[in-house]
Amino acid sequence: MRPVSLFIATSLDGYIAREDGRVDWLFADQDYGYTAFYERVDTVLMGRHTWQQLKSFGDYPYAGKQGVVFSHRLAGVDDPDVSFIIDPVDTWLREARQQEGGTIWLVGGAKLVDSCLQADLIDEFILSVHPVILGDGIPLFRPGHRSLPLQLVSQESFDTGLVQLTYQRRRE
Repeated sequence: MRPVSLFIATSLDGYIAREDGRVDWLFADQDYGYTAFYERVDTVLMGRHTWQQLKSFGDYPYAGKQGVVFSHRLAGVDDPDVSFIIDPVDTWLREARQQEGGTIWLVGGAKLVDSCLQADLIDEFILSVHPVILGDGIPLFRPGHRSLPLQLVSQESFDTGLVQLTYQRRRE
């Protein structure tokens, strides 16, 4: 079964973006394990807001990877880089996990992460915790989830103060 990995940056206080979606606080000075992770990925999942933000940055950054955007509003939009899916994420993802391929990267955003958590479909959590407190923004995890047991697999700290934590789902 193909694994689903959430590889995402967060502030120390748990936000993945400012309230308006800006991510100007993210470090971009080194790789932080991205290249090694990206090599095992063949599919990237994202919600509408994440896709729109990526489009505003310029060229699509995941060339050569299957791009999937979950959105009812964008149904029928034509984009050579991604497929737009209106099916529920849990239905689509359960089927995709059974197919041959590499890691499925859950890029974001928060609503899609929430849907995948609710359906218990995330196998690996790689959190790059930036040493900044935003005070407000879009939270990585929405309140109201049931308890989710995780096992710390690795941790790495960088000279910038960023700490990367890798957890795997503990299936009980």
